[in-house]
Amino acid sequence: MTSSSSTFKLAERSPFNTQIEHSPFAFLPIHPAFSSFDYTPAARMFSRRLLVFVALQALPLVAQTATPPPEELPVTIINATEAALRQASAYQQAVIDEQSAALDVTQARGALLPRLRSSSTGTFNKPLHPGSTDPSFIAANATREYQELVGVEGTLDLGMRAAIARSRALLAAAHAGTEVARRALIRGVREAYFGLGLATAKRHAAEETLAAAEEFERVTALQHTGGELAEVDVIRARLQTAQRRDDVEQARLQEAEALAAMRVLTGIRAPRPLTVSDLNPQPAVANIERFTNMAQRPELTQAEQQLRAARSDIGVARAGRLPSLTYAVDEGFDSPSLRPSDIRQHRGYLATANLVIPIFDWGIGSARQRQAELKAEAAQIQLNVTRRELDQQFAAAHEEALTAIRRVDNARAAVADARRNVDISIARYRAGEAPILEVTDALTTLAQQRTNYQQALFDFEIARAHLQEAAGE
Repeated sequence: MTSSSSTFKLAERSPFNTQIEHSPFAFLPIHPAFSSFDYTPAARMFSRRLLVFVALQALPLVAQTATPPPEELPVTIINATEAALRQASAYQQAVIDEQSAALDVTQARGALLPRLRSSSTGTFNKPLHPGSTDPSFIAANATREYQELVGVEGTLDLGMRAAIARSRALLAAAHAGTEVARRALIRGVREAYFGLGLATAKRHAAEETLAAAEEFERVTALQHTGGELAEVDVIRARLQTAQRRDDVEQARLQEAEALAAMRVLTGIRAPRPLTVSDLNPQPAVANIERFTNMAQRPELTQAEQQLRAARSDIGVARAGRLPSLTYAVDEGFDSPSLRPSDIRQHRGYLATANLVIPIFDWGIGSARQRQAELKAEAAQIQLNVTRRELDQQFAAAHEEALTAIRRVDNARAAVADARRNVDISIARYRAGEAPILEVTDALTTLAQQRTNYQQALFDFEIARAHLQEAAGE
């Protein structure tokens, strides 16, 4: 009894008890047997319970500090399109071309109106004799001549109105061309957007198939260790896993390339995350039936306006063979000196007109007119071809979308059958009723069917985008 009492007193003075007294767990009862430095079974049990208690108390703090940041929302197709339209592209070039065509209209309209101008001229001519005021040149009026004229000038040409009509038609064609470029850019964004979605879906499918192959390899290795399977089965399972791992790497590479193309189009640079929405898993005929071929396509508008501009060119060429009139009306002075008396004496107004009548130009005007007529005929042919091509594009896009819907339904059913085939093959293999080749073939088939399903979803999205464009939306 004396020894145990002394042991207990020694334990009361130990550093362990001092730490317990100043700790938040000082309220816990300490059995005397646990206070000894001897690590008895009872002491080990107490230590474990104490550790569990501390861990439970720390769980809320860990949960608060380990809260993951909110995930980035995927970029919608509308946001991606708006971002792409702000980037340098063929669309931006088309906008500049349209602005240039608008300035051509301003110039053509201004050529029909009188132009206001001011002209100041000073001339010095050598005297005919020393001290004489007569000029050496007979065309000069005096040895010194000062002229200041303010007036208007213009041209009356029968081809000016045709030139204005041509400029307006080219402006309308440029506007339609801008819309064509905008829709082409939208089509490219849609293809890149859904291409990234396809690459991401393929990577997910490849990772799921790899996980299944790794699990099958693990089970096969365990059975081989237990002496239930031959080593060749483990090797085949490992080869299957290696093939699936290679599929994952290829899928990641395709996803990286698709992501890079998407960043170039939208201008969203790394390290800013860029994710897209999943492909539509349930395409239906109702998604495409609302599109009709009744809207006016900008390609057709562009061809019509180009035909109108070509016909206006005929009027411009024909006017080159007709008379033209230039005129000028000025007011000011033409004086031999700048003295006020001389300026008042030689002050007045001046009106001039010049009529040009073409007589013979070796057939240049006739050839120019015939050339304009041929261009108009070519524009008419191009308009007819554009109409047929647009009708053909709509019909092809509509059939492409319907085919994609049927392919999606077929691929979805095939994926379900492939999954069931994998489950049955693994069960048969474990029961000893099938070789391992049946399992590996089933896994390969499942991977291929998943790829086909994602490809069908992508083809539907692209077909719907083409149909939307063909419908003029």
